[in-house]
Amino acid sequence: MSGPLRGSFLAVRVTPKASRNEVTGLYTAAEGSVSLAVKVTAAADKGKANAAVTSLLAQKLGVAKSMLTLVKGETDRNKSFQFTGPLEPLEALIASLTSTGKKDGEDH
Repeated sequence: MSGPLRGSFLAVRVTPKASRNEVTGLYTAAEGSVSLAVKVTAAADKGKANAAVTSLLAQKLGVAKSMLTLVKGETDRNKSFQFTGPLEPLEALIASLTSTGKKDGEDH
């Protein structure tokens, strides 16, 4: 099983329209890929959820939003962000999380 960080790319699984904005842990898909599980209150409408995810990740990492670029999954719940900067904040965030235990087909 691989982690959500692949070089400077971060795999993220998003749940929009949640009760609060939070990074909930690590999500494992059926084929074994691992993503950062993120919930945001914004709806998946006209990029609002994507902007909310970018803001939340930047806040959690203590970096500028401009350091995160959505490169894949604009209209999908599975996204890939490119991180431009030192990877230590990302690595520390991932290391602090545990698996949510959720698989494909289950909400996280």
